[in-house]
Amino acid sequence: MWNQNRVSRTLGIEYPILQGPFGGNLSSVKLVSTVSNLGGMGGYGAYMLTPDEIVALDKELKQATDKPYNINLWISDTDFPAGEVSDEQFAKAAALVKPFFDELGAPLPAKPKAYPSRFENQVDALLAAKPPVFSFIFGVPSQTILEDFRKKGIKLIGNATTLDEAIALDNAGVDVIIASGFEAGGHRPSFLESPEASLAGTFVLVQQIRDKVKTPVVAAGGIADARGVAAALTLGAEGVQIGTAFLATEESGASTYHRNLLHSDAARYTTLTKVSTGRLGRGLRSRYTETIAGHNDELLPFPLQNQFIVPLRKAATEKQQYDLIMFWGGQIAPVLKHTSAKKLFETIVEEVPNYLFAPR
Repeated sequence: MWNQNRVSRTLGIEYPILQGPFGGNLSSVKLVSTVSNLGGMGGYGAYMLTPDEIVALDKELKQATDKPYNINLWISDTDFPAGEVSDEQFAKAAALVKPFFDELGAPLPAKPKAYPSRFENQVDALLAAKPPVFSFIFGVPSQTILEDFRKKGIKLIGNATTLDEAIALDNAGVDVIIASGFEAGGHRPSFLESPEASLAGTFVLVQQIRDKVKTPVVAAGGIADARGVAAALTLGAEGVQIGTAFLATEESGASTYHRNLLHSDAARYTTLTKVSTGRLGRGLRSRYTETIAGHNDELLPFPLQNQFIVPLRKAATEKQQYDLIMFWGGQIAPVLKHTSAKKLFETIVEEVPNYLFAPR
């Protein structure tokens, strides 16, 4: 009974297989409910949503599944909470991308304005909605916030990219810790040191955390099939979080082009870069990422960089010049086989015992 352990019991799920909660409109109610209804746990990245949108989302999820699911927020959702960047800093960032706007015939946007963190208001909305599970990245909420969720019976999942971060989450009393290796697609959710200094691989990180921390560990990064699940469990994880493989299925919120790209030879080549949003994250290489590579110091801080190039992504999409966009994806993409989340999940569940219990 490989699937019965502390993670599955704590979260109330049949199989300790979690779907990565994608932000930026890449999550979908259909994907979340599909994974949850199959006995895993779907996840929705809500860091861009307003409080009202979070409440509405939770209602949709409750209508789509009566099984546990996870809503994810970013604790640190801005690197520039007050004031504005200088005109000199903006000029440097604008100079990097102006040739792309010119190529697309799109006007260069004005300097974006900073906005305060939305996290506390989003937390209030989550507490009102009462999802079964609340996961968070880029930090550890205050004990007051954590206790508010505990009082409502909401399980807590934190994300760690280093052993020190896992110890901090363990000390805070979370229910489950995600060990997020550098192989994973999307943003690096580091919070004690810079993401550039927090690049442990998934299987190294799982072993470090399992040996030093009492909270059950879920492995994330570089896992897309039963082989990866079995390897993670063998090394001490009690569950897995799968991102890229679910992102590449038809149930996700990713565009058809993005999903097809993850199943193509282009997925062999990924990069860790800040050029898309101003925070370090892994995506597929493109002409855009390669041209701006090495200019991290000239980018706007998160989320201003992201706001600034939204019109570029929109114009590139309209003109189908997809090489001017960075699409999120992890290093495991070249082994992807399934375009159906249901088929992916069922195949993993069926094949895991073959790897865990095969005669040696």
